[in-house]
Amino acid sequence: MTIPAIRRISILLTPALLLAFALAQSAQDRVGPIASALRNHELARALELLRSALQAYPGNAELWVMQGAAFSGLGKKDDALASFRKSLKISPDYIPALHGAVQIEYEAGSTAAIPLLHRLLRLQPTDQTSHGMLAVLEYRQGKCETAVVHFESAGALFDSEINALHAYATCLVRLKKFDQAARVFQRALTLNAEDRRERQLLASIQLMAHHPQDAITTLNPLLENSPDPQTLELTSAAYEDAGDTERAVSALRQAILLDPANIHPYLDFAAISAVHQSFQVGINVVNDGIGQQPKSAPLYFARGVLYIQLGQYENAQSDFDKAYELDPTQSLTVAAQGLAAADANDLDRALTTVQAKLARKPSDPILLYLHADVLTQKGAEPGTPEFQLAMRSAKKAVSLRPTLGPARAVLAKLYLQAGQYPEAIEQCRKALEVDPKDQTSVYRLIQALRKSGNSAELPSLLKRLALLRQEATKEERERNRFKLVEGDAEPSTSPQQ
Repeated sequence: MTIPAIRRISILLTPALLLAFALAQSAQDRVGPIASALRNHELARALELLRSALQAYPGNAELWVMQGAAFSGLGKKDDALASFRKSLKISPDYIPALHGAVQIEYEAGSTAAIPLLHRLLRLQPTDQTSHGMLAVLEYRQGKCETAVVHFESAGALFDSEINALHAYATCLVRLKKFDQAARVFQRALTLNAEDRRERQLLASIQLMAHHPQDAITTLNPLLENSPDPQTLELTSAAYEDAGDTERAVSALRQAILLDPANIHPYLDFAAISAVHQSFQVGINVVNDGIGQQPKSAPLYFARGVLYIQLGQYENAQSDFDKAYELDPTQSLTVAAQGLAAADANDLDRALTTVQAKLARKPSDPILLYLHADVLTQKGAEPGTPEFQLAMRSAKKAVSLRPTLGPARAVLAKLYLQAGQYPEAIEQCRKALEVDPKDQTSVYRLIQALRKSGNSAELPSLLKRLALLRQEATKEERERNRFKLVEGDAEPSTSPQQ
């Protein structure tokens, strides 16, 4: 550097700038002893030194981070977080302060960590720990599309974390990326190859990915050593998907012998029997199931479906009637089921809840539908004030929202009970225009037509109901496989900054 250049710099060193340099140097002089105390875990001494340092230099972001570290070491998380936030207020992109604040918020499961992590990743885009933390938090928020991106960017960070791998795989299943989910879960299985449930979970995902041979390979170690009914059910599904029906049936028979009271192998047997047109064999097996569980509505539905395939419509109708008698909640939609669940099947409480809401919103079609539905669930009889009230609520719900299929279904039920069969038929048909898969409306249409003496449509409607039941059973099996996977998907909070 030339002499003139040095002179130009010297001219720029104004008194104010010289003072700032001096203050910075003085603050740094204080950092050394504080850092030494922190390294030696002399946290009380560090805080004592920090107290006077921060009084002298309250705008120093580094000192606030050091205080946060001291408080954190003493377990005073709130004080530590306040110190880290103070540092970030002074210097929003100060990485040590971001790390400290993120760690505390993350360990508390707070969503406040999310914007801090985004800020960190803007500064350090390849930081795997930040990606891992964000993946877990986004998963817990149900934001799987975002979570999957960060799980991928976390690389090998979670290779030893079974729960985090479960969460990653679950998100991939929700996004219907079954092949990727199976590969992720294979990593989880390598951590605990002897665990029965890990194998069942991986096999479930492999079945969802339509890789039955992979599922069989996964389950083989369990089959060789005292298989349990759940393993046998999964094995049966895998053999059936692979085209080996004989082994699928054998696995189900073994599952039934091990747990005769479990209805699921009987239902699976009925489904296989229907596919392969072995209707009477299926009926015989379901009969055994009904003998074990005489109050199981799904078993009566399954047998009714098989009876229809044999053209035994009266037997089918009888089984459907029995199924609906055993399971009145078949008439409930998702909204009503949620209400029933919230009130623990206490219909009196449910009615009180709906009536209180109706008092505030008397023209809400959903509330009116729920009001009518709960009254019918309570057993309102034709001619009673309760029945008339249910009828008025259902009619008003339909008039306010003609496309509210569940309200039309409830209105059809009321018309059926009142003996007004043409009106019931009309409402069933309109409900099915809204939702062609509404099994309850198909069933009530069958009832109304039969009671009105119009039997011409009954065979085709019974077949339609049977097909809907088969589709629903298949969907339920898929949901159960997903529930098996999802039930174990709770990631740990292990990533450390």
